[in-house]
Amino acid sequence: MVHYKSIFGAISTAAALTVYTYDTSESQNEITNPQSFIDSLYGQLVHSPQSNEYKMSMMAAGEITFEDPKIVEFDLEHMELGEFVSKQAEIENAAKHQFAQKTHESYLKYQSAIKLPPDDDTEDIDGVRTLFGGIMTFGGLPHLNCFSKREDDLNSPVDIAIVGAPFDTAVSFRPGARFGPEGIRSGARRLGGATIVRSNGHSNTNLTKINPYDKRSHNLSIVDCGDVPLTPFDNRIALNQLYRGERAIHKHPSKNNQNKPKIITMGGDHTITLMALKSAYEQYGKLNVIHFDSHIDTWNPKVLGGGISHYMSLNHGTFLHYAAEQGYLNTSGCFHVGLRAPYIDAGYDENHDRDCGFKSITARDIDHLGIYGIVDKLLEHVGKVAPVYITVDIDVLDPAFAPATGTMEVGGWSSRELLSVLDGLEGINLVGADVVEVSPPFDSNSEITQLAATQVIDSYLGLMVVKEVS
Repeated sequence: MVHYKSIFGAISTAAALTVYTYDTSESQNEITNPQSFIDSLYGQLVHSPQSNEYKMSMMAAGEITFEDPKIVEFDLEHMELGEFVSKQAEIENAAKHQFAQKTHESYLKYQSAIKLPPDDDTEDIDGVRTLFGGIMTFGGLPHLNCFSKREDDLNSPVDIAIVGAPFDTAVSFRPGARFGPEGIRSGARRLGGATIVRSNGHSNTNLTKINPYDKRSHNLSIVDCGDVPLTPFDNRIALNQLYRGERAIHKHPSKNNQNKPKIITMGGDHTITLMALKSAYEQYGKLNVIHFDSHIDTWNPKVLGGGISHYMSLNHGTFLHYAAEQGYLNTSGCFHVGLRAPYIDAGYDENHDRDCGFKSITARDIDHLGIYGIVDKLLEHVGKVAPVYITVDIDVLDPAFAPATGTMEVGGWSSRELLSVLDGLEGINLVGADVVEVSPPFDSNSEITQLAATQVIDSYLGLMVVKEVS
């Protein structure tokens, strides 16, 4: 009888076979510090004298044991030569594999050696932002309670503020935009860094040199004010709350005490733009409005909503009618961009839209005008001095790029086309902006709509910071 023994990957035999052995400093019967491979990696983190003592007590009580040597037995007298040779090769190959594995484990142990800081040292976790943890603000920007009446908060300088408007009770189709601010912030976790893509083919751009999230590239106070608390039970009260929230932000001093704060609002359905326009108008006067949307949103309330009740006369399709009626708009510099949805009453709606002061660039105009043609047309009318407000309804994008919105329309722009047009507006006096109609419940698993909205705000920040710095 010949015995082949495999002990922790070692093969020993009385016959003339290859022997693989490993030098161990402790015999199996006298183990004083039982360790596994994981123990060796994380020992500093999990080991203590008490834990070793506990393991030894468990071994003494027989609750844990080290695996006994595995013995492979067979009788040569009752085996064919071919079977023996096959078994011998199997055992030797197993031993070689285990030897290689042990060698690799030793290498990993050496490579994975770490030195942990003292237990009470928090220097490396103090104020450090991660991509997937912490209190969520847009792009990791600092949070400020912009609505507080405390003197310290009121006197905190604000150059650019981002604020959420979780409101969606004035929609005509799919709801869910009240969750837009949360979704957009989630999509902004990875923002940061200057990017060459913003050059748009121009070498004299400053957008490629600015990182709004890094104070080393500017000296501005850019904050996330959180969301304005809005009631979901009465649109009149909710919109008034939003107006008062935007007004409170505008009352903050800027860092140089010369300029007024600029606000980027995250909707919410498109109705919220009216309150943002009202507050911006009170600070800057009549506004050139660039309205990216697949719908005109200047519908007369008698045509959309108001014919049912006065309460619903203000909704996400009529707010620009009211903005024009209230005198917030500079009617010589207002544009719809990306239109493609049908009118409700073609003859009346088109004339009424013109009366509200809007010129139009349709979604298909990009096919013959190109990005630069559209940019040039906008700059020609809005200029670089007059205050400009940009509002982006995410449904300006094709549903392939933004499925999570209330009223999708096919044949829209790509996200790249929209961002290229926005970045091409470098130099305008952008005093306020928003992105609206993002409805996360309808988004893809990859959250592509929220990501697109995030990049729109990123472009807004670039335009605002470049103008302030220059």
